[in-house]
Amino acid sequence: QVQLVESGGGLVQPGGSLALSCVASGSIFSVGDVQWYRQAPGEQRELLATINRAGDTKYTDSVKGRFIISRVNAQNKFYLQMNDLKPEDTAVYYCFAKIADYGLQTRDYWGQGTQVTVSS
Repeated sequence: QVQLVESGGGLVQPGGSLALSCVASGSIFSVGDVQWYRQAPGEQRELLATINRAGDTKYTDSVKGRFIISRVNAQNKFYLQMNDLKPEDTAVYYCFAKIADYGLQTRDYWGQGTQVTVSS
């Protein structure tokens, strides 16, 4: 059974920083692309950043220059460093990963979500 578990959300003042973590555990052969999403109340889930196994990254314009996605392949750990946070960054943040098990079947997995609130 493969799981993605996130941590690191919380309350932060505008201009502050938070670091989100996501750990994959279980019968994992390899982890492919990892993405971070967020969903604000009443809004659709929004893709923020993508990192492939080689470490190549992509960002949506709203977070480019403020957020940094990273990963440690050997530990199946993935991160989203969020800087210069704004009230409009308030949302539930999710990690997503394509994970191959030892049967070499690749499936999509979501974390449980972690709340980030940016407010003074």
